[in-house]
Amino acid sequence: MVNRLKTARGHIDGIVSIVEKDAYCPDVMKQLSAVQGLLEGASRIMLRRHLETCVAKAMQEGRTAEIVDELMETLKFDKRVFRTPLVADAAGVGPEGSDDG
Repeated sequence: MVNRLKTARGHIDGIVSIVEKDAYCPDVMKQLSAVQGLLEGASRIMLRRHLETCVAKAMQEGRTAEIVDELMETLKFDKRVFRTPLVADAAGVGPEGSDDG
């Protein structure tokens, strides 16, 4: 976990440096994507660790509802788990702005 975070920090320092040098936008975007991947991986590791330790212990102690509520609260910050639909999605419009039907 610490190594992933330190690697991400190093990438971010590099991104700051190339942005300050007016780097080509797609080059910056590639570096940002790499950092996002590192952070998403770190988040998955932390979630797994939490499930294997804290959640398992709480369930063994009979605190299932409490730990489920806590986990639901935590996961609401993960955009992949609780994705807020785009306004266009709710209106039946596809991602490119055209009707799907």
